Amino acid sequence: MIADRLPRRVTVVEVGPRDGLQNEAAIVPVEAKLAFIHALAAAGLPVVEATSLVSPKWVPQLADAEQVLARLERRPNVRYPVLVPNEKGLERALAANVREVAIFTAATDGFNKKNTNATVAESLERYAPVVAKAKAANLWVRGYVSTCFGCPIDGPVEPARVAAVARDVLALGVDELSLGDTIGVATPGQVERTVAAVLAHAPLDRIALHFHDTRGTALANVLAGLAAGVTIFDASAGGLGGCPYAPGATGNLATEDLLYMLDGLGIDTGVSLEKVLAASRAIEPKLGHPLASRYAAASRARR
Repeated sequence: MIADRLPRRVTVVEVGPRDGLQNEAAIVPVEAKLAFIHALAAAGLPVVEATSLVSPKWVPQLADAEQVLARLERRPNVRYPVLVPNEKGLERALAANVREVAIFTAATDGFNKKNTNATVAESLERYAPVVAKAKAANLWVRGYVSTCFGCPIDGPVEPARVAAVARDVLALGVDELSLGDTIGVATPGQVERTVAAVLAHAPLDRIALHFHDTRGTALANVLAGLAAGVTIFDASAGGLGGCPYAPGATGNLATEDLLYMLDGLGIDTGVSLEKVLAASRAIEPKLGHPLASRYAAASRARR
């Protein structure tokens, strides 16, 4: 059976409070964000990405980052990473007593220039002192690589290109590497080839996969990742989020949908599906639209 060939335990990284909410048009109050984060951690998620310390000019939704961090009730054994774009962002993180940070680049110059006005190489130059200072302060550091399976500007992305960027990001000293399907174009065969290429530079236990469900292939891609030995997967409660370069995208893979599949495969996560669903339902009224999660939609139909 297929389950016999898959990992027995998987780490689910919850990105809804940051990557999910940052793409929502309705500004969510601090109290609701905190309740969301706390509920997700209480559901058993070992990593809950809390917010982002980028300029409020670029991400108005997360202009309250310091307020959220000041009032965050941290659980033991739960990581609360915060995205930092530069040294100033890291300084803000340190001032807020953050213990885990994330940096980001892309696999393609076109996307990276549009997002940060820098090539991939230039962005890594900028991040070198950020990671060095973070590690000197004993912070855990994650590295995101966007557009690993396709770029809205540069088109298809070869696995060798992803592997080269992954090598350079790891060389900065990050603890974990998340490979992102930013516009939701990945297919299972592509996932298999990309993971195999990246394995030349990183052990499996430091590789995470981050899928969007734009074309309905996110869970199939997770299955391909599992078959390749990957045990860390990003997901967003309720399917929150999306990409401005993929009109009509349903956003990130929903945490509920991922957990439903993993539970069905007998793969342990330590996370309560129903508690994640409750957290999603609590945030839904603040968004002004129904959640994208298929599991959440099915649950509504049963009520």
